[in-house]
Amino acid sequence: DRPAAMVSFLKGVWHRKPRTVHCAGVGRIMAELALAGQDYTIPRPNALTLPNWRPLFEACDGQANSVADGLAEEIETELTWLEKSWPEDLPTGVIHADMFPDNVFFLGDKLSGVIDFYFACNDFLAYEIAVCLNAWCFEADRQFNVTKARHMLQAYQKVRPLSAAEMQALPVLARGAALRFLLTRLYDWLNTPEGALVRPHDPLQFRDYLRFHKGLKGPAAYGLDQV
Repeated sequence: DRPAAMVSFLKGVWHRKPRTVHCAGVGRIMAELALAGQDYTIPRPNALTLPNWRPLFEACDGQANSVADGLAEEIETELTWLEKSWPEDLPTGVIHADMFPDNVFFLGDKLSGVIDFYFACNDFLAYEIAVCLNAWCFEADRQFNVTKARHMLQAYQKVRPLSAAEMQALPVLARGAALRFLLTRLYDWLNTPEGALVRPHDPLQFRDYLRFHKGLKGPAAYGLDQV
């Protein structure tokens, strides 16, 4: 008398150092998911999007500067800008919303499947791309790899071409995605009990990603062939 689900075992491994071929696979699967979810009629709003970021920041109780000097002011400035600049009327649908490398399995260089749909929700389809640009296209030294981004976006557009509005919105969406993970990591960093088995991730990683996106002149910096 309890709900249950049976799933098949997913063969494959995730890559700690993804290459361009893996980024292309992610681009393709993102677009395929966007198309596959078009007739899915049960909505689930994104619980970690623009309206939720300021309450999450406030839940950090003013402790952001204990992680890095000036972090609170930097977040406040970015929140204010995003609240004024967030796009509207972009194509929406079902997105994974957390498609980081440890949630994508490969057999060799062939993508074998995606796991961990706990954050799956309805949102801008291009926001999924923004999340993956942050998750897949920065190197260990936090430098952006435009070649990886180009392969990801080219593979995506072979399945689902982006509209001009989606292309133009990518830098804003990427800033929002970077801030979303900065804030959730910041909250975890400040609230994980001492001795917990879970080790919180460094929130400053996504502060650095955010700074990169803020410095862009346009979406061509992601390797888009036309904007």
